[in-house]
Amino acid sequence: MIRRVLGLAAIAWLLGFAWFMLTLPGPLDNRRTDAIVVPTGGPGRIDRGIALLRAGAAKRMLVTGVDQGVRPIDLAIAYHTAPSLFACCIDLGREAVDTRSNAEETRDWVRRHGYRSVRLVTADWHLRRALLELNYALGSKVEIVGDGVPGAPRFLLLFAEYNKYLVRRVALGLGVGA
Repeated sequence: MIRRVLGLAAIAWLLGFAWFMLTLPGPLDNRRTDAIVVPTGGPGRIDRGIALLRAGAAKRMLVTGVDQGVRPIDLAIAYHTAPSLFACCIDLGREAVDTRSNAEETRDWVRRHGYRSVRLVTADWHLRRALLELNYALGSKVEIVGDGVPGAPRFLLLFAEYNKYLVRRVALGLGVGA
């Protein structure tokens, strides 16, 4: 009996992992939201957020998880963007250190500005867990859409991310670590 249950659990895990790997979310269209949120940590994320902001896909953008020593002018230079765009429309969040605290920092920023819709821009392999955390932090009053930046994640990264996603989903479902 125990072997059968363990076997079924292993099959479910393998099928879930296959689904996770084969259906990584891609970029969204240029639909408009009130805000864009970009967690730091991977190539293409901030570039995508800036391009969407320039295209009028949102009013304002938060880059969450920025190192304390990074100034807006540093990012403007690094991303070939006018400093005026950072001055008017891009906020740097400096409190977050991981996906969960990115969601908490975003929650506070969204509430402060009264936004009702958010586009989350992050790596395709990271999007599901980041959406899970942000949906938990913001609740159902804010519409959140995911925008996956295509990457080339290695197998071990996908393996680790899938397991983090499962553990966090179970923990939130059980009300543990919330």
